[in-house]
Amino acid sequence: MAEANTPIGKVRALQRKLYAAAKRNRARKFPALYDRIHRPDVLAEAWKQVRANKGAAGIDRETLKAVEAYGVERMLAEMRDLLESGRYRPQASRRVTIPKPGRPNERRPLSIPRVRDRVVQTAAKIVLEPIFEASFLDCSFGFRPKRRARDACEVVRKAVNNGMRHVVDIDFRNYFGTIDRDILLRLVARRVSDRRVLRLLRLMMNAGAMVDGVVVSESAGVPQGGAISPLLSNIYGHALDMLWTTEMSHVGTLVRFADDAVILCRTAEDAQRALEWLRAVSAGLKLTLHPEKTRVVDMREGQEGFDFLGFHFHLVPSRKNGAQRWCQRWPSGRAMDSIQDKVKAITSPRRALPLPIEQIVRELNPVLRGWANYFCWGNSSKKFALVDYHVHQRLALFDSKKRGKSGRRWSVHTHEWLKGLGVYRLTGRVRYA
Repeated sequence: MAEANTPIGKVRALQRKLYAAAKRNRARKFPALYDRIHRPDVLAEAWKQVRANKGAAGIDRETLKAVEAYGVERMLAEMRDLLESGRYRPQASRRVTIPKPGRPNERRPLSIPRVRDRVVQTAAKIVLEPIFEASFLDCSFGFRPKRRARDACEVVRKAVNNGMRHVVDIDFRNYFGTIDRDILLRLVARRVSDRRVLRLLRLMMNAGAMVDGVVVSESAGVPQGGAISPLLSNIYGHALDMLWTTEMSHVGTLVRFADDAVILCRTAEDAQRALEWLRAVSAGLKLTLHPEKTRVVDMREGQEGFDFLGFHFHLVPSRKNGAQRWCQRWPSGRAMDSIQDKVKAITSPRRALPLPIEQIVRELNPVLRGWANYFCWGNSSKKFALVDYHVHQRLALFDSKKRGKSGRRWSVHTHEWLKGLGVYRLTGRVRYA
């Protein structure tokens, strides 16, 4: 536990105080938060978090190492002076595109703010998050302290097993990019009346992004990649959570993880009512539901399943009593495609042939371990075995190519050979089934 008189201890005390005040009075507005954002201890803690998260340089090409060489205290003092004087202006983010998991031909934009702007965003998040955490509901799980995707998946599994077998599978089209900034700032203003904070948030959202050397300003959305973006997206999503709780909670159970969400209902009629309600509310929030991906799923008798947070949920017959069906989950098709694409990219002979196979294994193991740590909480044994086979196959082909041979040569590339290389094995890692 952080000592009370240390900088981190003071920051934690500030967060606890803000959370307690917001929890005691859910209608309270906070009029003086800006000064806390540029407090030296808050900025210092923000820098620690930015450094721990690593990340690339922004459009100014200043890296974390460059900041350390320049002098962290010097940089923080400069940022504090800019914030105090009202002269702080965030620069445009560097816009890159990354492949969507399991969909290598589709890409999504990612904004990379410069390091100094990430520090300011993180400082704002440190101060604002406790206030809004006090109001966020239990149905929300994404990007929140002490709440994980695993917890959201467990709520879904238990709800289905308790008879909620008609599921509204929700897909928002470009959620982060279509958030209405005026609505968002009005939602923030329900708890924050400090105009300097609202102005700072607007500056962050309006900073734009550099694309092919040109700064592009966008009129809507919060850019994915910024430290403040997950909190802002949750504040926006909280409006949906509140409306559901007050108007429709008797119809079913909402489970939301940022922009991924499902509604679980007991009857087809309730699910249809929920979908119609969702369409109306989404239009009011200026969000767009994907017309093909947003659908009602009938899970009864194992007819259909749905994907949520990388898992595929499906009713399967009980081993003891085939007449009973229980909800199980395992890695979705997209998740399987994603890990196989990553394995293939690392073991691709064209790129990696000059490298020793031991180095390939060293690159491969962290990828396999991270994927397994996420998907081990489920009924993933068969899928894990398929990934192990895919890894074995790719390494066998790589080794054959490197030696001028053809085929997998299973007589040479045995499981003992694989074990000798120290390849991370997924089989046996499932935590429950």
